Amino acid sequence: MTKKTILITGCSTGIGLVAARDLRHRGWHVIASCRKQRDCDRLRAEGFLSPRLDYRDTDSITAAVAEVIAETGGTLDAVFHNGARGLPGAIEDLPTDGFRDLMESNLLGWHELTRQLMPIMRTQGHGRIVLNSSVLGYVSMRYRGAYVATKFALEGWADCLRIELRDSPINVSLIEPGPITSALRRNNAQQFHRWIDWENSPHSDRYRTGLVARFADDKQSLDPFELPAEAVVAKLIHALESPRPRARYRVTKPAHIMSFLRRLLPTKTLDWVISKG
Repeated sequence: MTKKTILITGCSTGIGLVAARDLRHRGWHVIASCRKQRDCDRLRAEGFLSPRLDYRDTDSITAAVAEVIAETGGTLDAVFHNGARGLPGAIEDLPTDGFRDLMESNLLGWHELTRQLMPIMRTQGHGRIVLNSSVLGYVSMRYRGAYVATKFALEGWADCLRIELRDSPINVSLIEPGPITSALRRNNAQQFHRWIDWENSPHSDRYRTGLVARFADDKQSLDPFELPAEAVVAKLIHALESPRPRARYRVTKPAHIMSFLRRLLPTKTLDWVISKG
């Protein structure tokens, strides 16, 4: 029996790496892409086909798709869009170039890769498109405006794609995690200090006691509701292998609680609740 093949993005660490290893253990042929060549080389040493794929670089997307086609003979059963970054900071402090860069990483590159893979799935007559979103795809949070914007947009984009593919054998699913153990905080710190002139911001006092202090914490203490990457992978497996995959999979208590509160509370009340978090 031919193995099913999946392309996973963002496999250098965290959810992508765990997903690649776990799905290979389940019998999938996993193509595990990374943004940086050194991470691809490390995964190749583990036995993965690992093309370099940077969502901000259309040429790298095209080259990765060509490598997938060469490896599989022109088939692909599923794609798991996972690679994404954050850029913390108040909206008024957010340079447009930084915002644009994040949109390329978290949305526009996902769009480009999906468009290049759609002809494969249509020709073979089936496919699964799974997108790693966030609780911040349906509620907001102070100083996360850039990331929130990309994830809100992703949610709407996925809903539209799912409706357009309703009469086809191609399924679209969103995974919406809350806090998950990953390298995201470290990466967020790098992006924050790259783009945000926080010392000259009207929010400087909040930054100093909040984001800056947290980024400087070497212990990287866990969120009380944080779950390991395996919690996301469990939902991914259902989205890939169930005969009736769901449109949305929420992961962690905060993701479920915020979904409930968003439906229950008036906007101003929900704003107050979130502002206290």
